[in-house]
Amino acid sequence: MNVIETSIPGVVILEPRVFGDARGYFFESWSQRDLDAALGRHVEFVQDNESKSRYGVVRGLHFQKGRCVQGKLVRVVSGRVLDVAVDIRVGSPWFGRYVACELSGENHRQMFIPRGFAHGFSVLSEEAVFQYKCDRYYDPSSEAAIAWNDPALGIDWGVPASDIILSEKDMHHPLLSQSDDLFDYSIDYYAL
Repeated sequence: MNVIETSIPGVVILEPRVFGDARGYFFESWSQRDLDAALGRHVEFVQDNESKSRYGVVRGLHFQKGRCVQGKLVRVVSGRVLDVAVDIRVGSPWFGRYVACELSGENHRQMFIPRGFAHGFSVLSEEAVFQYKCDRYYDPSSEAAIAWNDPALGIDWGVPASDIILSEKDMHHPLLSQSDDLFDYSIDYYAL
C-alpha cells in the first residue's frame, strides 16, 4: 500500500496495490496491520456503511460530537466522488482548512479522516457507491454538521451550483464560525 501524506497531518490517502490481468483485478481493500503502520496508531473499526448517490449530490459536512466522535476510512466502489475532510479542531494550526481527494472505483484510493474533522463528498459521476468504516458507532443524538457551502472554507465541490442536490438537513447547517459543536485541538480524541 502506498501512503500519501496530505497538507493536514493525520489525514492520509491510501493507494492499494492492484493486481490486474485479463480476468479483472484483485486488491486488498483493508488490512488492520497496514492501516496501523500507515497511521502510526491502532484504529479499530466497529461499523461499515454504504451509500449510493447520483450526480450532483453533496453529503456533508458531517461529524459526531462529544464522546461519540468518529474517525472514518472512506472509499468508492463504483463511480467518482470528491471527498473532503475539514479540520474543526479549535486551536489547530490547520483549523478551517480542508483536504480534498478524488476517490473512484477505478483509482481504488481511500482516505482516512481522523477524529476531530468534518467530512463530506460530492458525486462527480452519474452515480457512485460510497463505503466507509467508522471507529465509533453511529449515534443520532451526537450528529452535528457545518455548512457545505461556508464561504470561509471555500470548497470547490467540482459540481456547478445549479446541479447540487442536498438533503433537507444539509441545507440548514451552521457556518463553521457559528458552530458550538467543534473539537479542542489540545484533547487527544483517541484517548477517550
